[in-house]
Amino acid sequence: MNTDDLEGGEDDGYHAQGNRKYSPVGAQDRAVLEMASMDPGSSATASQSSIRKVRARTQGSMDSDGKAPDVAAGDNGPHREHKLELFGFDSLVNILGLKSMTQEQVLAPSSPRDNEVVSITGGDPTSSGVKMGTMMGVFVPCLQSILGIIYYIRFSWIIGMGGIADSLLLVSLCGLCTFLTGLSLSAIATNGAMKGGGPYYLIGRALGPEVGVSIGLCFFLGNAVAAALYVLGAVETFLKALPSAGFFTETSTKVNGSVSKPIQTISTHDLQIYGLVVTVILCIIVFGGVKMINRVAPVFLIPVLLSVLCIVIGIFMAKKDDPDTGITGLSADSFKDNWDSMYQNTNSDGIPDRDGKVYWNFNALVGLFFPAVTGIMAGSNRSASLKDTQRSIPVGTLSATLVTTLLYLVSVFLFGAVANREKLLTDRLLTATIAWPFPVVIRVGIILSTLGAALQSLTGAPRLLAAIANDDILPVLNCFRVADTSEPHIATLFTTVICMGCVVIGNLDLITPTVTMFFLLCYSGVNLSCFLLDLLDAPSWRPRWKFHHWLLSLLGALLCVVIMFLISWLFTVVSLALASLIYYYVSIKGKAGDWGDGFKSAYFQLALRSLRSLGAKQVHPKNWYPIPLIFCRPWGKLPENVPCHPKLADFANCMKKKGRGMSIFVNILDGDYHECAEDAKEACKQLDTYINYKNCEGVAEIVVATNMTEGFRGIVQTMGLGNLKPNIVVVRYPEIWRRENLKEIPTRFVGIINDCIVANKAVVIVKGLDEWPNEYQRQYGSIDLYWIVRDGGLMLLLSQLLLTKESFESCKIQVFCIAEEDSDAESLKADVKKFLYDLRLQAEVIVITIKSWDVEGGSQQDDSIEAFNDARKRVASYLAELKEAAKREGTPLMADGKAVVVDEQQVEKFLYTTLKLNTTILRYSRMAAVVLVSLPPPPINHPAYCYMEYMDLLVGNVQRLLMVRGYRRDVVTLFT
Repeated sequence: MNTDDLEGGEDDGYHAQGNRKYSPVGAQDRAVLEMASMDPGSSATASQSSIRKVRARTQGSMDSDGKAPDVAAGDNGPHREHKLELFGFDSLVNILGLKSMTQEQVLAPSSPRDNEVVSITGGDPTSSGVKMGTMMGVFVPCLQSILGIIYYIRFSWIIGMGGIADSLLLVSLCGLCTFLTGLSLSAIATNGAMKGGGPYYLIGRALGPEVGVSIGLCFFLGNAVAAALYVLGAVETFLKALPSAGFFTETSTKVNGSVSKPIQTISTHDLQIYGLVVTVILCIIVFGGVKMINRVAPVFLIPVLLSVLCIVIGIFMAKKDDPDTGITGLSADSFKDNWDSMYQNTNSDGIPDRDGKVYWNFNALVGLFFPAVTGIMAGSNRSASLKDTQRSIPVGTLSATLVTTLLYLVSVFLFGAVANREKLLTDRLLTATIAWPFPVVIRVGIILSTLGAALQSLTGAPRLLAAIANDDILPVLNCFRVADTSEPHIATLFTTVICMGCVVIGNLDLITPTVTMFFLLCYSGVNLSCFLLDLLDAPSWRPRWKFHHWLLSLLGALLCVVIMFLISWLFTVVSLALASLIYYYVSIKGKAGDWGDGFKSAYFQLALRSLRSLGAKQVHPKNWYPIPLIFCRPWGKLPENVPCHPKLADFANCMKKKGRGMSIFVNILDGDYHECAEDAKEACKQLDTYINYKNCEGVAEIVVATNMTEGFRGIVQTMGLGNLKPNIVVVRYPEIWRRENLKEIPTRFVGIINDCIVANKAVVIVKGLDEWPNEYQRQYGSIDLYWIVRDGGLMLLLSQLLLTKESFESCKIQVFCIAEEDSDAESLKADVKKFLYDLRLQAEVIVITIKSWDVEGGSQQDDSIEAFNDARKRVASYLAELKEAAKREGTPLMADGKAVVVDEQQVEKFLYTTLKLNTTILRYSRMAAVVLVSLPPPPINHPAYCYMEYMDLLVGNVQRLLMVRGYRRDVVTLFT
């Protein structure tokens, strides 16, 4: 009997400390959703809903006394007693209904797409339709597709043209290629549950959706064109058997330029007419669904086996005393004469002609014969209709490959010894001529076998296209989407139209190279997928099929590429160009999908190896890259739905040469981690969306901490790995602190700078971020550097990075150096010029002399004097309050929660210093595009409020200002 719903009452579970409640995991809980989506695949969802429901119902069980287990009633209704309550979730049997525990059929898991929610609700699993085993599901389709038209009406001609030796090499080369591909296919197919799509599903999950879709569409075209190949072969055989059925007749009488008896050839118009009729009939059969195809398949398979048997018997019973017909029986002389190749010109019908326009060589024969070994994907194309893909695909595919390859090798010897070369080259239906007892039986068998191969192609191709559409990667393919248990009727019609177009061409030898290229492209993709997965050897790579190795997969991929170029470099380039165009289109127009492909694993391992190779030692200045840590909301005065200041990403891009590099955008949420964890994840998604929108190469991180100070200290200590830790902290200057009366800002601001100094991080404070230009706002003027203290060249490097941006490329750099005495000015200017020249930096050097720091030493502008006086009054008032509080409480002078020492003369000196520097900046750099100035460190045991007054006086009336403080190392070098 079925259990009740999995949802428990409100009082389920137990209460832990802090009144936190731990309930058994129900159907909607995260653990269940993650376990239900372990398959790396992804199936399409309805466009109206982003939620897929996977129904799971467990089978009720009786206890040893035959009684039903106890059911406890909760507030929301009855529910079962949870015996594994300590673990916080139901047993796996109750949650998922695992087949190994409950003997119930489990639906194949499907992977949700990005931002897609999966829920599990009670209910019976839906029927998945007719399922097939190894024989009818894989072996028979593969055998029908492989043993097709080429063997019956072209194979003897290939032996006559290439000889026995080259034919053996040809069969071995093509057979080895498909066998290695079969091994790779078996390994990938047994590495987890496989859904519909066959090779597309395997390649896409191994190499990513872009590669999977591009190769999958090419393979779909290959199958559609192959159906036309088989249809034309069947029609050609029919018209050879019944010449009177043709509406048009053609004859050829020249063989190598000499007159021979008339050889009747088939008109192209007859091939087109009959081919279209046959294609429509096969389409009607395919519309009947898998059940009808399974009923019809034996009708097409039995004649194949009988025809092969009749051909072999006919070879052994061939006449040996009738050389006029060209049939010599099994003769050593014929074997010897046919051993070597005889490549020559032929007409369009393959009849030898010295004046023919077609020249045949080994490469051309590879292109003609290779379709005879394709078809190994016929079983995997129908993977959605298989009972056990992990068993049926390896066994059925490799068995069919070995059986057909062995048949081809034996047939090379038999055909090469049973007829002379002229007979091999002129009798396209030699298999029917020598068959026992009557040629007409073989002709019927050939027709049915080729029609069976065409049927398999018309069956697999639409399902492949529907599988691509169901993954919802390309919106243009949405019209081909179908439900899991439905037949792909629209895709079938589209495949039929393509097949008809190829049938209209009517030339079998022109179609075969096209089919070959598409199939080889797919096979190379399967081999590369297995090669990548084998080489990376990720923990999830555990195929049941053990006979595989990355060297064999690599050999198979290289062999596919070699065969492609052997056939035709032009066709190879065209097919690769087509796949590349599809890849580019998918990458531009396709929807993003994370299928856990091998490239992501390769990137991960490459990143790990690169990180280990960098080590923990400091990198050389030549290899130093800025890795900015962008503090998004340090002052908390942005709207809640705005994750970051809109111009911070623009500024972060200005710190990287040509946009290359990594930025880390961080934000801190105040609160308890357990209570704010979900809010942090949502905030991280918003911040990541902002980064992608601004086209900035960076990552988003959200940290939950009890307060901003503790959170930032944790970030500067732990963020990053090895030498990939952030080395520059970027913070927006808190221009709003006095206007908004935010008294906690000074303490927080000074704490951030001091924490960066202790953690050996450079600091960049950005003032005027609201006016920072984007990439389209070109700036003119200068980039002015007020280089006061040694910072390892960071300020110089930042100015050069600004010049690489389009918005600042029209600016020039001016370096201002401050000398206390006139005698030091010239020597200082010469030294700075020499230093900049050795650094390959173009800049103008200006030395400013300041003789006195007294306020009477120079005339100040009215606004500067007013700002200075206001600052001095505010500082005096603040210090008076501190002294009064200390006297009242009988404690030392306290500020910001710690004891401070205040020298009022030193405070006034600092105010004069910043005033003088601000006046100098306004005098020389009022029209500058951006000003960079050395950031003075906060004085030790100094109130944070006083430091903020210094900074306000320094940045006053300057539109864009970067205050830069380096760290204890050089970031530029003089040497190569």
